[in-house]
Amino acid sequence: MTVLEKGNITIHTENIFPIIKKSLYTDHEIFLRELVSNAVDAIAKLKMVAYVEGLGELEDPEIVIAVNKEQKTLSVSDNGIGMTADEVKKYINQVAFSSAEEFIQKYQKEDPNALIGHFGLGFYSSFMVAKQVEIETLSYQAGAQAVHWSCDGSPQFTLEESDRSQRGTTVTLTLQDEELEYLESARIRQLIKTYCDFLAVAIKFEGEVLNKQRSLWKESPQSLKDEDYLEFYRYLYPFQEDPLLWVHLNTDYPFLLNGVLFFPKLKPDVDVTSGQIRLYCNQVFVSDNCKEIIPDFLLPLRGVLDSPDIPLNVSRSSLTNDRTVRRIADYIARKIGDRLKSLYSENRVEYIRCWQDVGTFVKYGSLKDEKFKKQVEDLIIFRTTAKLGAVTAEQPQVEVQTTEGDVWQATTPAQSKDSQGDSYTTLKEYLERNQARHENRVYYCTDPSAQATYLQLYQNQGLEVLYMDSFIDTNYFIPFLEREYDKTQFVRVDAELEQSLLDADQAGEIVDPTTQKSRNDSIKELFEKSLNNPKINIRTQSLKSDAPQGTPPAMILLPEAMRRFREMTALMQQQELSFPEEHVLVINTAHPLIDNLLQLSKGRIIQTQGPSPTAELVDLICHHVYDLALMTYKALDPEGMKAFVERSNQVLTRLTQS
Repeated sequence: MTVLEKGNITIHTENIFPIIKKSLYTDHEIFLRELVSNAVDAIAKLKMVAYVEGLGELEDPEIVIAVNKEQKTLSVSDNGIGMTADEVKKYINQVAFSSAEEFIQKYQKEDPNALIGHFGLGFYSSFMVAKQVEIETLSYQAGAQAVHWSCDGSPQFTLEESDRSQRGTTVTLTLQDEELEYLESARIRQLIKTYCDFLAVAIKFEGEVLNKQRSLWKESPQSLKDEDYLEFYRYLYPFQEDPLLWVHLNTDYPFLLNGVLFFPKLKPDVDVTSGQIRLYCNQVFVSDNCKEIIPDFLLPLRGVLDSPDIPLNVSRSSLTNDRTVRRIADYIARKIGDRLKSLYSENRVEYIRCWQDVGTFVKYGSLKDEKFKKQVEDLIIFRTTAKLGAVTAEQPQVEVQTTEGDVWQATTPAQSKDSQGDSYTTLKEYLERNQARHENRVYYCTDPSAQATYLQLYQNQGLEVLYMDSFIDTNYFIPFLEREYDKTQFVRVDAELEQSLLDADQAGEIVDPTTQKSRNDSIKELFEKSLNNPKINIRTQSLKSDAPQGTPPAMILLPEAMRRFREMTALMQQQELSFPEEHVLVINTAHPLIDNLLQLSKGRIIQTQGPSPTAELVDLICHHVYDLALMTYKALDPEGMKAFVERSNQVLTRLTQS
């Protein structure tokens, strides 16, 4: 072979290779990503040239990876545009190290994240794993001479003629002894799957195409069906439940961005601080950590983002701080808001089906992002005890316009139901419906099971209660809503008894002529003496009911302000919330049990057999009534449960004696 040239790569220092090997790249494995990316670029350039110059039909583009364990070599070949000797000098010897001195000075003095891949160093990542790198290339140009370039990791290179006859380029690496893992088939397959799976060119290894090639996020949403998105999601996240909905991102101004983001079903143990969105640059995998791009409240989303405009450091291993990143984050949040708005307007039933999981994103986003809050504030819904109308086809059609200018025709029902028949409403609708009964007051429930007694009491009197039973509701969102609706008061069903639940005309205030005490005073005194606990605030009130036995004989109440203060203190101190010693015990004077207990205490119940009633039995029943009220609010501790069981046995024994 005829030697065309020998010389030194145009740099003024020999420190560049140690920097590449030890500082620029944290993961040696990315060398294969860079070589394959260069090969894809070469094929793309050939397609462009062929179209402009009319080169005619080209063979199918492909990239072939080969290993030779005996010679310790790994090669990456493409049938792309190829290079001439002058182009090798320009692109390999000069461009890669243009302004090398300036580069080294900046790298040594400044944050390396400020260096955003302007130096064409991708090819030279090969020297992290290779002791020698060779390039065999033949340009597409007619009559071009094939050339061979070789470098051993020093600033010296050799460029000579080659007898290669096939257009394209082969890069061959002779691996260092400590990097021989890259000769293993499983390792090559894993790297291609990770970094190059969605590149549009077939990547072959051991006679098999390794990559999927189709990047769904680059396609037009109009050409895709729901099953396409679901299949893509299952491919990315196998063995997971199907997503609730998705958003297809596609913009070319003021930055290029494509992507598909999925709303997954949220599991109780989901880590909302770690993202599962994959970042690509021109279909090449970069990172699975997009915290800088994705707003905090959207981190649990899954999917793909792809943008050549996202500023990366030299190794593409991390993002740099840049205004473009913030603008992309704003764009993503806005598109998410648009998608939710369209679903809410077009298909309310589907929106409600997804709400249990999607609602967490929406509420958290409203807390974190003022712009997002403005977008979705009318989309926030709550399950309600009211029986509201379902969505019907007869609803009027209106136009809904998004921030991007898209317009949907949609129905606008005031309320709707889910598949189980539960009704959902917005807070605004709730306040309007209940203005006459309790203006600017919202009754809510955080635990339908524990608060079932209270809920039933409200429902029996036709009072509407909202379910606010997620973690974000109880700790953050209710205070947020009170700030947004500054004249509105939120009251949990077990915090206070609404006046319409009480019967003020009940004869409970009749004065006993023998003691000159009202009936209510007598009942209160009876329980105060029996329980003998000054921290229990005993109140006597008559609860409305068509059937008095359908209401509880006693109820525990925790005032709203006191309970919230305790909950916030426990949250901040990361302590378990305990039941407070100070609380309210409401005795329902309308319940027959309470009336019987009062009569029993006065010796007015005549028994034909057995011993006469005693103060001991009255005391046992008072404690029993209190424990029953307590058990509707919380589980008894071991000592409390032991005492309750013993007392129950005593009461039953006394009542069944003959």
